[in-house]
Amino acid sequence: MNPSEEFLKHAADCQRMAKFTRDPASKATWNRMAERWQHCAEVFDRQCAAARPAPRHRKAAELSDFRQAG
Repeated sequence: MNPSEEFLKHAADCQRMAKFTRDPASKATWNRMAERWQHCAEVFDRQCAAARPAPRHRKAAELSDFRQAG
């Protein structure tokens, strides 16, 4: 399980706890914790996407051939 999936699992656990608690303050706390876990998953996904190298559209040899032909 990757970290994003793990964070979402924790968020779901918190949402379940919020659903079953009767105390309004506890319910609010569990809901805030769920939101934070969801935020952690989103941040992790964004950081992973940013860390991936950008795809190269042309190989260096193709680019030099293109320049010589033009």
